[in-house]
Formats: sequence, structure tokens, C-alpha cells
Amino acid sequence: MQLLEVNNADLAKEFLLFPVRLYKNNPNYIRPLDKDIEEVFDPKKNKLLRKGKCIRWLLQDVKGQTIGRVAAFVNAQTANTFDQPTGGMGFFECIDNQEAAFKLFDACKTWLQQNNMEAMDGPINLGDRERWWGLLVEEFSPASYGTNYNFPYYQQFFEAYGFQVFFKQFTYIRKVVEPLQDRYAAKAKQVMDNPDYTFRHLEKKQMEKYAEDFRTVYNKAWVKHEGVKEMSVAQAQKTFLSMKQVVDERIVWFTYYKDEPVGFFIAIPELNQLFRYVNGKMDWLGKLKFVFHRWRGACTRATGIAFGITPDHQRKGVEAAMILASANAYYFTGKLPYQDFMMNWIGDFNPKMMNVCEQIGARIYKTHHTYRKLFDETKEFKRATRI
Repeated sequence: MQLLEVNNADLAKEFLLFPVRLYKNNPNYIRPLDKDIEEVFDPKKNKLLRKGKCIRWLLQDVKGQTIGRVAAFVNAQTANTFDQPTGGMGFFECIDNQEAAFKLFDACKTWLQQNNMEAMDGPINLGDRERWWGLLVEEFSPASYGTNYNFPYYQQFFEAYGFQVFFKQFTYIRKVVEPLQDRYAAKAKQVMDNPDYTFRHLEKKQMEKYAEDFRTVYNKAWVKHEGVKEMSVAQAQKTFLSMKQVVDERIVWFTYYKDEPVGFFIAIPELNQLFRYVNGKMDWLGKLKFVFHRWRGACTRATGIAFGITPDHQRKGVEAAMILASANAYYFTGKLPYQDFMMNWIGDFNPKMMNVCEQIGARIYKTHHTYRKLFDETKEFKRATRI
């Protein structure tokens, strides 16, 4: 077996195409957009590469056939925020061969040690946690947009190598037409009857305003999380601008208390139900296919990509009230095509948000694991701190 560093256009293309061949007989695999993967490794697109580092490898057999791939990276913003300097590995794909998998893991470990790291997390992304984060271990149905899909045998590779579960990631789902439980509905109604609270859905013509409202809530609700940095105005504006072409303003909701933003629920149509038809390409033909399949109603699921309530308004029923307000406005009128709401993953380090999901009638649908490997195995392993 031979490791090849991805350092030219041909190898970069092979990095994209290997999984397509690997999963060719798996009907649940949906090819990610090529540009989404390429942008992770493009310094012009991924600002974390301005100070951070990354490397990619392909693994080939004696016949020169690709049998695996992987990436390793150092995120300068987060590497030293843990008990030990910690790098990352991700975009791992491999045939069902433990020797091959371990050779890829060893390459990541050695490179990270050379860059003064003492541990590695994986499989993760060189970027935000909402994309390409964690190893799928339960419910191997088609992945939602930007989430990892993999073969079940990958779990054995990671754990046999010495990776330990740093945290579990739960993806929740609920039926759109499923009513809230009586006690939560009553609590939600109390909030809705309070004139200090108002609920509004997004309006595309005011994207800048809602981007700032989102940033306000996000920074109050999330910056205390391990490894999460405060969001800037530019980041918030960029996030909302990137959603503009696909967002359905009827499924993005904000909560205000005395006109100050205190909560949001951001959902988008489940894009992978449409991207499965474009074969990784959003060229003119891919865009035509995307529009056609959206028009014909292929998208029956919405995915919540962000959900947050400021600390002062948590555990008051605001979460359920936001769901009830949106339901009263749209969901029970038959005006929307969505049958299910799937929510972006919640770590087991956040039992409060897990409880919120249960309160609004959601159940765990998929489970991913974020693993950590300590290079010095005599050190105490600690799981992610609960919040």
C-alpha cells in the first residue's frame, strides 16, 4: 500500500471520485457537491487555512487502485482550547480493510504530532460543526445535506485504533403535523398570550436585519460552548446570504421579547433530497435538475440547521411557543410541502437542548460519534464538558 499526498489537480479529482466508486452499490449514499468539499481545502474559500494547516492523502494498493482517503488539519482557532493541543482528521473513506484504515490513521497522527498536536478529533471538518462532523453509527438512511454518511464498519476501525467517544451527536426528527403534548402546548400558549413576546418568520427583503438578530441570539446562547467562538457581523451576513437562494422564509422563525431577539429556529428545505439528482455538479444541467425536482415536489423534508434561545428565556416554554406559532401560521393549513422536520445534531454534552427537542415532540433519528484519540494513552481521557 502506498500513501500519496494530494498535491495536484488529478489527485484532488481522485479525492472526490473515490467515494463515488466506493458507494456505487449503496442506494442510501448521496454524493456531496464537489464544490462543497473543494472549498474546505481552498485557502481562498476557507479562511481557517490562512493560519491553520491541512493535508490530504490517497491510499493506493499494489495495483495503483485507490482504496482510501483522509485529511488531517490544525485549526489554529481551536487547537489550544482543550486540555491538550488537538488537531483534526476527517473526510475518511476506506475499503473494508483494517490495515488500510490504520495506515490512514497513522498518517494523520504522525503529521499532527509533527505539528505539535497531542491528540486528534475525528472525523470532523476544518470548519463549522454543522458540516461533515462525526461518524454515523446509527440509522444508515440517506444523509441530510452537509452531514457524514459512511459504512457501518467504519466504527470498528475507529474504536480498534484507540479513538474514544468524545461526544455523541443526536439528530432529532418530528412530524410536521404532530401536535405538541398537552402540557407543553399549555406552557407554549402561556408564552404566546404574553404580549411581551412576539413571533415572526423571516422576510427575504430584510435579510440583513434577521442576520443581526440571529447573531445577537447566537452570541448569547452559544459562545460559552467549548470550541465555539463569537460570531462577527460579517460572518452572520455571509451565513444568511449563502442561504438566500434556497431558504423558505416560512420555515425560519424568530422570537422577540419586548422587541429584542431572544430565539430563532432556522430551517431550510432538505437539499439532499434534490442534490441526489445532480451527481455532485451544480453546473447548468445540475441547476436545471435541481429546479425541476424541487418543482415536482421531491423535497418533503425540512432540516433545522440552527436553533437557539438566550439563557434568560430558556425553560420558560419559548421553544415550544415558537413551534406552536409557526404551526398556527402554516403547518396545519396544508400550505407547505414538508412532512418531517429534521433538526441539526445536538451533542450529548447539551442535555438542556436535548430536553427541548423532546418537549417539542421530536425523537432521536440518527446518531453520530465525534471521537478523540490521545497520542499519549497514559493520560486521562475526558469527554466533552457538559453545559
